[in-house]
Amino acid sequence: MESMSTGRFGAYLKLLRPPLAPMNLILPGAVALLASYVTTGGMPSFVPFVLATVGAYFAITSSYVFNDFCDVDVDRMGMPGRPLPSSLISKETALSYSVLLFGIAAAVALYLNPESLVALIVATLIMTLYSKWAKRKTPFSWVLVGLAYGVVPVGVWLAMAPAGWLKAGPGLHVGALIFGAMICITDWGFTNCDASRDVEGDRKMNVPTLPVTYGIPATAKVVAAAWVAGVVLSLALGASTGLGFIYFFVALVAGAWIVLQSIDFVRHPSARRGNRIFYQGANYRFLLFAALIVDVLLLATLGCQGVWA
Repeated sequence: MESMSTGRFGAYLKLLRPPLAPMNLILPGAVALLASYVTTGGMPSFVPFVLATVGAYFAITSSYVFNDFCDVDVDRMGMPGRPLPSSLISKETALSYSVLLFGIAAAVALYLNPESLVALIVATLIMTLYSKWAKRKTPFSWVLVGLAYGVVPVGVWLAMAPAGWLKAGPGLHVGALIFGAMICITDWGFTNCDASRDVEGDRKMNVPTLPVTYGIPATAKVVAAAWVAGVVLSLALGASTGLGFIYFFVALVAGAWIVLQSIDFVRHPSARRGNRIFYQGANYRFLLFAALIVDVLLLATLGCQGVWA
């Protein structure tokens, strides 16, 4: 009985994609700190910062669980060891779990700023459209994934610095939009790397992903273009928000590295290489956002202005 409970608990954790947890936690944390620094010149209050970070994490992971709920048949072919195909968790329980995560995220967003709740609802509707319909109908469903995740940093920014639409605030800073665009476009790379990992399984299940429809070589070029655009946007983010040397150094060095990895994917387009660059992209994001956090903390503590201020 104890091992069964432990296994089920582990299955619930597995649905949240633990390897991606560092990236999915540091992203909203970085946005919350940056939004507060840009609009007030200082750090956010502790409780709103923690709530915004954890709430956004629950919002992201809710979409993971819902996607697994919709993809049980596909995962049974390509990833039979996952919690739903292996029957560790039922579809009904997974759906309830997804709704619970969304409910917590929604409550947090409403408490912090109704504008943030609107952003959450928009992102969730887009992801629902992707998981329930677009993924099975078009090879360009990844566009929806990017749009949904691109809303996340905007929603977190609104939680810390309202735009003034539903709650008095300083107005939506251009940095929030650039952050959203960067996440949107790089998620196009992530999603297509993910699809490249199981082309045969998707083909057998008639899921028309980009690599299934046009091949991994063509998909690799899309991935490379997404990462190049993402690196450019990371520099634009620093320029628009007055970040300092630490952020720009990491953005340039890590950006050059991920671009080289994407070029290597173009040269060696395979499912295995797609799997590697998927996790390399997550590591790049983690480093970039960690540098952003360190840079903001240093600038706020010393009362400095960034290199573009």
